[in-house]
Formats: sequence, structure tokens, C-alpha cells
Amino acid sequence: MRRAHFGRCATIEAVRIGDLFGRGRPVFSFEFFPPKTEAAAQELLATVAELKEVGAPDFVSVTYGAGGSTRSRTLDCVTRIQNDLGVPSMAHLACLGHTESEIGEIVRRLASSRIDNILALRGDPPKDGACPVTPLAHATDLIGYLRSSFDVDIGAACYPEGHPEATNHEDDLSFAKQKIDLGARFLITQLFFDNADYFRFVGRARHAGITAPIVPGIMPITNVAQIERFTTMCGARIPESLHARLNRSREDSGAVMAIGMEHAIAQCRELLAGGAPGLHFYTLNKSLATRVILAAIRRQ
Repeated sequence: MRRAHFGRCATIEAVRIGDLFGRGRPVFSFEFFPPKTEAAAQELLATVAELKEVGAPDFVSVTYGAGGSTRSRTLDCVTRIQNDLGVPSMAHLACLGHTESEIGEIVRRLASSRIDNILALRGDPPKDGACPVTPLAHATDLIGYLRSSFDVDIGAACYPEGHPEATNHEDDLSFAKQKIDLGARFLITQLFFDNADYFRFVGRARHAGITAPIVPGIMPITNVAQIERFTTMCGARIPESLHARLNRSREDSGAVMAIGMEHAIAQCRELLAGGAPGLHFYTLNKSLATRVILAAIRRQ
């Protein structure tokens, strides 16, 4: 196991993620989940350092567990990535089950560590179902509260194939529009594997008056059962032809990774050629697949 030791970097200039777009080049970002142990934290910092060396990410983001279950670890992780590695960072913040007072405490703690970029989410209920009712029941509630109470840069999520709980695509799009109208400066999509879904969504969003950057979320496929589980949970689909190829190699991890990276490289190239403002990689705390994909798209 790698053991990494990182000292505190010189103070980096504050970066507002919303300001990174529109500068004539794609914005690359990576998403991580907070580690459970100090050893895992060291592994994650080493992974981010590797990606920084080859990819120079514009920013990274760190997820937030259901019901705030990873609150302290998320805050610690995002702080260490920004202040120890010098990589601009964005904290995911889910409001479900939190009071305004609790959210305020979290944001002030982030601010004390110079973290002022937040991805505002509703979040998932805890697995035990215990979730107190609070005024902050939706991502739109959280965005409105953050914009009215704090000086932070806000991003939000959107769903090219529709949110699993949405009644229809029109209602789902209306919520994305509300997020922007309330103060979110950019949207990051749920993972998807068919670029037609992204381009259709962007077209509909522009027609609805959403002018903010819509960043495609990319998850390189490295394990068939894992990606089947993820897509079932989030309502995304794997195109039939891609799924068939993966199934034929299901027991060959090397072949699965090769297929997954081949698809992701082609996907990323087409997205950037079609005007996507950047790429947001769901890394699952690993660097290899993302490093290979970034190197390939930069060679074109």
C-alpha cells in the first residue's frame, strides 16, 4: 500500500468554479468519495497527486453521504485536497435531513478552510429511513438558502435521462431551470453512456432558457456488475451494443477495462467536439482509467 505524506501547500488563489468556464478550453474535474480510514485518506491523496501530475485538474469534488453520514470526512477530505495538494476543491452538500442551522455550520466550517465552492444536492435518505423533516427538503431549497445567506459559488446536478423520481422530462427540466434561477452557476450531469441523451438534454435546456454550462459526467466502466448496480440505482442505461460487449467479457477484468476505456475515450472526444464545456470524471477514487482517458483525448 502506498504511504503518502503531504505538507501544506503555499496558499493558493481562491478559485470560483463558475468562473472557469468560457475561457476557450474545456474544464476537467474529478469526483471522489471520502475515505473511511487515515490509510485510505493517504491513498486518496496519492491518487489526486497522480492525477494532478498528468491531468492538472481544474478542480475536484468530494461526495457527501446520505443523511450527512460522511459529513466530517467530506469536510476533512476536501480541505486536505485543496490546502495540502493545492487543487481547487468543491464540497458536495446534501440538505435532506439537515436544518438551516446545521447547513450554516457546515458552510462556515468550509469557509474557515477557504472552501467556497459547493455542489448543492438534495441527497438520498439514510438506509435506515430515519430522516427528520426540515424546511430544506430539495436541492432548490438548499440553493436558495445558500445564495441568500453565504458568499459561495454553487453548482447543481441534472439528469440527461431524467431523475428516477421525476414524473416526466418536462418537470425534471423545470427543476434544473429553478436551480439556475435560484443561483447555481453550472450543472453537472448524472453519468450516462449514450451521448445522444446529453445532446438532447442540452438542446431542451437551452430552449427552456438555461444558458449555464452543462458539464457531462463520465464514469469509465471497469467492472460490469458494479456499473449495472450504479445504473439501476440512478436510472441511467447502458446501450445494448455496449452492454453486449461487456457481457461477453464479464469474467475478464482486463478486457472489461479495455472496453470501458475505449467507450469512454470515444464518448469524451465526441462530447468535446460537440461543444461540451468540460468533463467531470466519476473516478471511484482510482486514477488509472481517468489518466488513460485524459492522455488519449489530449493526443487527438
